[in-house]
Amino acid sequence: MKFSEKDIKQIEKKGLTIKQVNTQLDLFKTGLPFINLHSVATVGHGIKKCSDDEKVDYINFFDTKRDNTSIIKFVPASGAATRMFKTLFEFISEFNPKNDTINSFINRKKERDLSVFLVAIEKLPFYDIVLNKIEEYYPDYKLYSNDKQKYVFIKTMLDEDKLNYGFYPKGLLPFHQYKDHLATAFEEHLFEAALYASSKNEAYLHFTISERYKNIFDDEFKRIEDIVERKKGTKFHISFSYQNESTDTISVTPQNDPFRDENGELYFRPSGHGALLQNLNELDADIIFIKNIDNVVVFKYEKEVAEYKKMLAGLLLKTQEEVFKMIDILNKADVSHSDLVSIAEFLINKLNVKVSHEFEKYSKKYQIEYLIEKLDRPIRVCGMVKNEGEPGGGPFWVKEESGNISLQIVESAQVDRKNKNQKEILKKATHFNPVDIVCGIKNHKGEPFDLQNFVDHKTAFITMKTKLDKDLKALELPGLWNGSMASWNTIFVEVPLITFNPVKTVTDLLKPTHQIR
Repeated sequence: MKFSEKDIKQIEKKGLTIKQVNTQLDLFKTGLPFINLHSVATVGHGIKKCSDDEKVDYINFFDTKRDNTSIIKFVPASGAATRMFKTLFEFISEFNPKNDTINSFINRKKERDLSVFLVAIEKLPFYDIVLNKIEEYYPDYKLYSNDKQKYVFIKTMLDEDKLNYGFYPKGLLPFHQYKDHLATAFEEHLFEAALYASSKNEAYLHFTISERYKNIFDDEFKRIEDIVERKKGTKFHISFSYQNESTDTISVTPQNDPFRDENGELYFRPSGHGALLQNLNELDADIIFIKNIDNVVVFKYEKEVAEYKKMLAGLLLKTQEEVFKMIDILNKADVSHSDLVSIAEFLINKLNVKVSHEFEKYSKKYQIEYLIEKLDRPIRVCGMVKNEGEPGGGPFWVKEESGNISLQIVESAQVDRKNKNQKEILKKATHFNPVDIVCGIKNHKGEPFDLQNFVDHKTAFITMKTKLDKDLKALELPGLWNGSMASWNTIFVEVPLITFNPVKTVTDLLKPTHQIR
């Protein structure tokens, strides 16, 4: 479509081109295909289950290699805590302490989370902080009725002119209450990283954050740096990056016309965590651990969690070592037929690659090219937790347009649930992805891959949002661990539930893995 001069300046200022924006507009009009699920991945059929001996073997292998391996822990941390407090925001906007009681409100609204929050309110890590803040603003607080006290407590937590927790970066909220201090999720990531993401007593962590929070992340690191380094005997190197504006996507009306804001300007939105592929692509390390900012535990569970991280990393390094040896064999002049067969079997049995039925008919030269092309890719080893009703992408065998079948992490939004067959496969999922990923992003020569070359761009998806009380359609890029890694070599491994402890709602902070007592 044709854009005005003002539109063109806005587009170019974001680092986008007219062609890119028109391509996005075309996607809204043509629609994006759903993922075609072939079957569910299960233990023994796409998901590896390690024996106790294998677990120890992988951990030991990693420990022998780690001091000669460059490691980075990559933590997506750009989100504010708004969704954590969704129930409480609704309570504040709808509850009137003069005309209603909290019990009747809970019963009427069936607000179980609010009930849990209020019953266990004293166990919240920021309980004392809120009480101290209340004293500043409500000197007669202790004279209020019980219901009004609870109402004021929540208002003090969330009001913009008070603690404003709902618009604070989630990584910097108090998550855990220890005897002598409060710990944020950011701090817990450092303590945890020392156990498995360090090399020669140095740990490198990279956080993707919102640029407006850079100063307070810096301040938090300065506050805890000496303490954490002394306790762990580890030197920490922290870096930050931001979601690049050039990864934003244009929004459209339900009629697929460009959506404009109150100033008549084109409305662009962040395009989901798939935009962080660019940030990941700029890192240089032999191993990258990926873990979300809110998935942390109190110290007494850290060693157990770290064991499984090292297990995944050991499996990655062993697999990578084998892959590199095979590529070296294929690059030699005297490759035997038995070598070709054993390498094809490795791809099938260890890397879950479906080798072409026509492979045996290929010429020797093309067999070698085919095997190198399949091996010479980034590798990811992903922890998979047994499905217990938690939200998150699941492991599936997916049939691509070419007819090739590959192992993928699929979100429910990518599946056509009106299709009975697809819905049935989706329902059979036994595991889900807790964003517990270890990546090998270098080739056999030690050179980093360009990760942009391994994206399935057709796995972007369209979602419905609102702006100015109007409906709009938004385009999300292929998810970072979904379509953005679609052409990586993939190994799924079962890990226990202890490795998955996200804080999606404020009441999650009351779970045992976030409580000292």
